[in-house]
Amino acid sequence: MPRINKILIGVIASAVIALIMAPDIYAEPPTTIEPTYQLGQHYPLVLPPTSAAAVTTKLAPYSALAWKTHTIKNGESLAVAFDNVGLDSVLLHQVVSTSHKTKKLVSLRPGDNLNFGFDDAGKLIELHQPLNNIETLVVKRTSDGNHFTASIDKQQIETQTNYAQATIDSSFWNAADKAGLTANQIMEIAALFGWDIDFALDIRAGDKFEVLFEQHYLNGAAIDHGHILAATFTNMGQTFTAIRHQDGKYYDKDGQAMRKAFLRSPINFRYVSSNFNPRRLHPVTRQVKAHRGTDYVAPVGTPIWAAGDGVVMQSGYNKFNGNYVFIRHNSNYVTKYLHMTKRMVKNGQRVKQGQTIGTLGGTGRVTGPHLHYEFLVNGKHQNPRTVDLPQAHSLSGSTQTVFKRQAQQQLGQVANYSTLLAQNAILLPQH
Repeated sequence: MPRINKILIGVIASAVIALIMAPDIYAEPPTTIEPTYQLGQHYPLVLPPTSAAAVTTKLAPYSALAWKTHTIKNGESLAVAFDNVGLDSVLLHQVVSTSHKTKKLVSLRPGDNLNFGFDDAGKLIELHQPLNNIETLVVKRTSDGNHFTASIDKQQIETQTNYAQATIDSSFWNAADKAGLTANQIMEIAALFGWDIDFALDIRAGDKFEVLFEQHYLNGAAIDHGHILAATFTNMGQTFTAIRHQDGKYYDKDGQAMRKAFLRSPINFRYVSSNFNPRRLHPVTRQVKAHRGTDYVAPVGTPIWAAGDGVVMQSGYNKFNGNYVFIRHNSNYVTKYLHMTKRMVKNGQRVKQGQTIGTLGGTGRVTGPHLHYEFLVNGKHQNPRTVDLPQAHSLSGSTQTVFKRQAQQQLGQVANYSTLLAQNAILLPQH
């Protein structure tokens, strides 16, 4: 073999050997062996590195606060409260002027609580004012430390349906109270059926009622009552029903409005001292003279309400009527209110049903304080306690059809509760 060939073969062989022995820069890195974890053991959690800026934005600007509660005392203002917890008037102005929500802070009442949250440096960070059982005004300092924000924190309440019923043996109030209804619920039921039932004069032993209503719960505890959903009242053998519609008004099971165009009685009275009587003997003159209205007795100063919407025809005084008010409701109806202590409306003033137009008194020709109330239809006096009252707006068309189905469901619930109570009463041991 020629010498040049031997040299070439030697160079090539050396290069090959060098390539084989050199490290492979394209080789895969060695496989990582995953650690073996055992149940019940604690192991450190390794997180990927995060920049300091990212950590700062994720952390709350104020992690822990020291809280101090201040209870408002009689005659104490918000300024005094701030001073008592070591806060100055400049901060007070800044907090109060945060938004329209913080205006509530200036109308504090004795017993109200203010909860102040301070950071480690003693700076006010948060202010909480409980407004009621479920709402709290929350004032917070912003992350830049120079401003405040205000919001209403509202806890979630749960609404359930509840039921009560009773048979009256002495009075409606006593029966409803024993059934567990609140004073507001009792008054609401009386208002619902007050268009058809005179609760001062028409209630009899043996009358009964049932009511389906909302009960509100917060954290599992009952806090208050919601709307009355459905109710029935049996008075002297006649049963009346009231169902709540989505418009917030009440109708009977056929969609006819419970509300009438006029109140049956324009005052919360103790008793009737003199009924409508065409041939009454006048107590002062001792002459037979028609008594064209109804006299209601109540304490002096008791509010007198407009029996219906209308316009004041006359508001004045004379020696017979004393202080009096006449209201025209439309071309057919006029109501008159006599012997008031005080008049609260003027000639030509438009009034709404239930609006206070004066207070009961004993002015004019009377033997004692009372309200004399007259009801005129087409210029003729009618007995206010027995006259047919015109109906207010009722449901019609498809709205009425949908409501009637709803009413059947609601009354079905009432019947189911009633049956369940009756069955439980049978199972209970007799004493």
